[in-house]
Amino acid sequence: MNGEWRPDPSGRFEFRWWDGQNWTDHVAHQGQTFQAPLQGPPPQVQQQPAQPEQQAQPVQQVQPATPADSFAGITGELVDGRFSEREEQAIAKQNSKMLRVRVGEPFMARQGSMVAYQGNIDFAFEGGGASRFIKKALTGEGLSLMRCQGQGDVFLADLAKDVHLLHLQNSGISISGSNVLAFSAGLNWNIERVKGGSMMTGGLFNTTLRGSGWVAITTDGPPVVLNAAEAPTFAYTNAIVAWSAHLQTQLKTSFKAGALIGRGSGEALQVGFSGVGFVIVQPSEGIQIPMQG
Repeated sequence: MNGEWRPDPSGRFEFRWWDGQNWTDHVAHQGQTFQAPLQGPPPQVQQQPAQPEQQAQPVQQVQPATPADSFAGITGELVDGRFSEREEQAIAKQNSKMLRVRVGEPFMARQGSMVAYQGNIDFAFEGGGASRFIKKALTGEGLSLMRCQGQGDVFLADLAKDVHLLHLQNSGISISGSNVLAFSAGLNWNIERVKGGSMMTGGLFNTTLRGSGWVAITTDGPPVVLNAAEAPTFAYTNAIVAWSAHLQTQLKTSFKAGALIGRGSGEALQVGFSGVGFVIVQPSEGIQIPMQG
């Protein structure tokens, strides 16, 4: 919480400095600042000024460094505190588009997602091993990661997409690599084929996280979360963000409906889900690359 000048609760001075938690000895009175204990005797006000060499000079105190000092002389919504760093939790959404991580244990983040940091943080390329490298090359499921460690705060974002935070407890989730923002290093991750298809039949691959920890994902707009246990559930491949790792999947082709569903024949390939779990779908099919005429 930012410190600020407030009316002196003792009534002896005009203002007293509140540091966000306690009253301090810093006071301001008649245009001067000095120190006076909260429970001290009332000030002696001289009606006639004494000789300069005998006049009590106020003790000029350097105010504690606070965020308020950084904005001296500037006012407005950007500096009134509403956009200040949120410090309630170690891992939290700074806002709907940005994640803040207070680094204690190392964590993984998408390369290029760091927009700011405070403190002493080290960012190192995370290769993931030869097997993951080969899978990325063969499948196109790109997830380039960096390991973040040290002491301080890291702020992450990806193209101003919406950020969502999930916590796993001995569970698993399958996420499109393009929607992974960051996750705790204790989670096991791998690139796995979506069951129900193969490369020859238009197979798909996703990034699967398992274990206990946190994961931050992004969506291109507010998503819908579908309960696959309620009814057979199908979604277009490019709009799927993530799903419960234990759901049963199958690839479904519907070329006849391709010209009628969504934007064109691309929607001819959908993923079907069954079982007890959820599916996260974003209101976007990703960046559309225009075809050369």
